[in-house]
Amino acid sequence: MAPHHTRPARAAASRASALALTGACLLAAVGCSSAESEELSPREAVDAAADTLTATAGVRVAISTDAPPSGVSALVGAEGTLTAAPAFDGSITITYAGLEPQVPVVAVDDTVYAQLPLTTGWTAIDPADYGAPDPSLLLDADAGVPALLRATTDLAAGSSQRGGTDNSEVLTPYTGTVAGEAVGAVVGSGGAPEGDVDVTYLITEDGELRSAEVTGEFYGAAATTYVLDLDSYGEAPEITAPQ
Repeated sequence: MAPHHTRPARAAASRASALALTGACLLAAVGCSSAESEELSPREAVDAAADTLTATAGVRVAISTDAPPSGVSALVGAEGTLTAAPAFDGSITITYAGLEPQVPVVAVDDTVYAQLPLTTGWTAIDPADYGAPDPSLLLDADAGVPALLRATTDLAAGSSQRGGTDNSEVLTPYTGTVAGEAVGAVVGSGGAPEGDVDVTYLITEDGELRSAEVTGEFYGAAATTYVLDLDSYGEAPEITAPQ
């Protein structure tokens, strides 16, 4: 014969199981609610990426285009290290006099130095004379890429995708439009197109802008796409004027 207390014990066990199940459901609901509350709107996500850029000590940057404007001095590409000093150490490739020289560049203390073709040593230049931007200003909160992000309108999010080194990052694309003058920091004020341009940003889960694709009629020419890639956030070597 079963012990007299079996039925109450079973009832208590059932109540405990029900309470545990209820608790699990509540935790799940709270978790779902929390996840939903943390999901950013396109506007919030792009502004957060601008804040991350403004706050970083430095970043590796590369600018490229597959179809540079012809017949004018224009930016073809750039790559190097950019710091919040502001400063830049790297190279810029331009179209100039029918050539596309890759020019070593250091920009620091409001001066841009370049090793120009057919010259020796470093020369202080105005990059606008060559259809290029001052690369040290790319992190500027008011005129650089952070300002470009904040000025973007009609934002919409796309489907997240894998990318980065070994596909280790989850990237979300955001599309929008921005006034052409806002992209002057990327291509130089002389290359900024009139009217609006189309942009696509890829932003990581950590709020880092990984790339910006900008399409417009740069330098008054046919539609051209420039791509700005960024990585190595926080990398900030000391950059000094060349001797």
